[in-house]
Amino acid sequence: MPHPLEFIQPKSLKRLSGQLQSLIKGRLWLKILIGMALGIGMGTLLGPSVGLVPQATARTIGNWVAIPGQVFLLLIQMIVVPLVFASVILGIAASENMDQLRKMGFRIAVYFVLTTSVAITIGISVGLLITPGQFIPSDLLKETMKAETSMQPPEPVERPTLEELPDAIVDILPRNPLRAMVGGEMLQVVLFAIIFGLALVTLAPKQAKPLLSLLGSLQEVCMTVVKWAMLIAPIAVFGLLAQITTKIGIDVLLGMGVYVGTVLLGLILLLCLYLLIVSFISGRSPWSFLKSVRDVQLLAFSTSSSAAVMPLSIKTAEEKLGVKSSISQFLVPLGATVNMDGTALYQGVATVFLAQVFGVELGMDKLLLVIITTVGASIGSPATPGVGIVILATVLTGAGIPPSGIALIIGVDRILDMSRTAINVTGDLTACTVMNRWVGGEEISENRLAAERSLGEIKEGGPNE
Repeated sequence: MPHPLEFIQPKSLKRLSGQLQSLIKGRLWLKILIGMALGIGMGTLLGPSVGLVPQATARTIGNWVAIPGQVFLLLIQMIVVPLVFASVILGIAASENMDQLRKMGFRIAVYFVLTTSVAITIGISVGLLITPGQFIPSDLLKETMKAETSMQPPEPVERPTLEELPDAIVDILPRNPLRAMVGGEMLQVVLFAIIFGLALVTLAPKQAKPLLSLLGSLQEVCMTVVKWAMLIAPIAVFGLLAQITTKIGIDVLLGMGVYVGTVLLGLILLLCLYLLIVSFISGRSPWSFLKSVRDVQLLAFSTSSSAAVMPLSIKTAEEKLGVKSSISQFLVPLGATVNMDGTALYQGVATVFLAQVFGVELGMDKLLLVIITTVGASIGSPATPGVGIVILATVLTGAGIPPSGIALIIGVDRILDMSRTAINVTGDLTACTVMNRWVGGEEISENRLAAERSLGEIKEGGPNE
């Protein structure tokens, strides 16, 4: 029986990933950095630090220049649900057999939970060691909170009580998949896509062909929208940073330097952990791995979206890292939704930082609660820019820290969002190499063993004949 995906031409996905890679060759990352610098410069001139124009006028200008940034965010958010839905199903359909899916599904779930737990632990440890909250003067905090009264922090998600927990577990499965898609409930969308994909794989190829072709076209349309969004990325970053700097001024950004440095240090330590995993488990040189994933990291840094770089991530995993297509096409879209190690680390540092700023004592019980809450909240979050702030509101509420403190860190979140997204996609590609060794290696070994047994039987039977 022919494989269901034989009916889908992969040329469209490769063409789109090639177009995304051309953005790297066109130095999109450099244009993004220039946009960041110009945005901060313009915001400084218009903001309260210099005050060339009245604050009301400055805010109006900031809102107008931020329009491309808002359009960019909306374009990415618009297509993330259909893109992930189509990619997960096509990834499942690319698997050779159900036994491989069963092995990979269990192992990748354990792997994601472990690496996310380690990431949040690294973030908390770095925050406790450096104590960046001690470098924020009280007057700076008051000025920032006063300037940000017009910016409402995101609403945290209420945690269920012990009595409500069974119902919350059951509610993970969507009763109405369309409602979950409209509401952006990514974990429910992914679970529905997995169930849908598994059912689709069991069908005869003739029956599966129309739906797989439709999903392939849907994926191509989504990536075309992503390509359009990339074109305005430098202008988008310029406008968003200009807007936020106009509101809070350059003093706040400079005062947050230690906090930014703490987050970046944690992300570097997490990257080193990935390199150790690649070296010891996959047997690949760390420098060779970094060279292979460099383009994906740059594009992820430029766009702040794991979903936007999905085609390039899949192409890199298959062509440069030697990962089987059945593994990469399933794991990359899944990892873009549930594997947010960089975001989890950032939330750990941010929680410790704001606890130090507000004088909230974090005992072992609260730290453990932060780890559990972060791991749970990170799974199923949309792979779109700025989602880490929404998750952080939930974590802060659980730790007894005022969510209004987000106003203090939101000014530097754009830079950190870009950095942690680059680490997130690196984690997805690391997971691909690990699963390729664990699952793909087992299949190769089993095939080799079967071949050796067949050869042995032939040799033994030869003389008797």
